[in-house]
Amino acid sequence: MKDRNDIIPLLHTLHHPTFFSCDHGFYRAQLRYAGYCVVWLDVLDDEAATYIRRLLRHQAFRTQAQRMGKVIRVRHSGVSYWQLRERKERLVSW
Repeated sequence: MKDRNDIIPLLHTLHHPTFFSCDHGFYRAQLRYAGYCVVWLDVLDDEAATYIRRLLRHQAFRTQAQRMGKVIRVRHSGVSYWQLRERKERLVSW
């Protein structure tokens, strides 16, 4: 799927998915939803797998329950994210 407009409705039909993308358009607070997690990998394409593993092993994002309701940005310097029912973006270091 290449169109963002198709992906978000699909996520609503799945059971608690974590969706990873290299498309910066997915890092928007408006995409927060209790039933899924969206992750923007703000790293080089050939680093994506490394940073997916790194995020999934991070103490704050290790479980599915910890990720739900978040829109996350992963980058070399750390992780920032928007969480459901919170107004401010949060920052977490590696």
